[in-house]
Amino acid sequence: MPARGENQELGAPERKVRLLLASSNAGKLKELRALATATSGCVSLDLQLLPGFSRLPAFEETAPTFSENAAGKALYYSRVSDSPVIADDSGLVVDALGGAPGVHSARYAGQNASSAERIQKVLIEMRASGSKDRRARFVCVIALALAGRMVAVFSDSVEGEILETACGRGGFGYDPVFFYPPAGRSFAEMSAEEKNRYSHRAKAFHKLAAFLENTPVL
Repeated sequence: MPARGENQELGAPERKVRLLLASSNAGKLKELRALATATSGCVSLDLQLLPGFSRLPAFEETAPTFSENAAGKALYYSRVSDSPVIADDSGLVVDALGGAPGVHSARYAGQNASSAERIQKVLIEMRASGSKDRRARFVCVIALALAGRMVAVFSDSVEGEILETACGRGGFGYDPVFFYPPAGRSFAEMSAEEKNRYSHRAKAFHKLAAFLENTPVL
């Protein structure tokens, strides 16, 4: 097998692409870096948090869809960087709650609420709904922009169910209540490596990586 860093057919050197993540979420960066490391091919992805992100005026994610929020955020922050910027909007969509928390997933229990508080609100509303339908999905949209120009948008999802109580200590966000039937456990009960085989963010990120393999202009 050819070593990483070589094109399997041509023996071309690995091309490095620096991407800045428009976020201050260290957990998200860690997850994406693991995905980048596992990505094979002739592109090496160097992922970093956008420098000074927390000091910049915040982008207001007020659009009604994940795609619009991700694209708007990527365009907004790409104007302050010479490097390509990626931004994602992701969240939990619960059928019995009419699609909530949806695009409001990160602030579902208030702007400064913890993950535990957001999870608790979902569980309370599930009980209040009286529905036996526990179907849910995680959705992720990743947008790529450069110097105020939209380059591409990638999206994917993973289907699961909402547990009645939180299970597991891994992951972040709503992972403890998101049960993935094919694996027989919640995302929070999986190792990072296992979660990266199934997650919505992994699927969308792999689409981004495949695009970058064939887009040498970045």
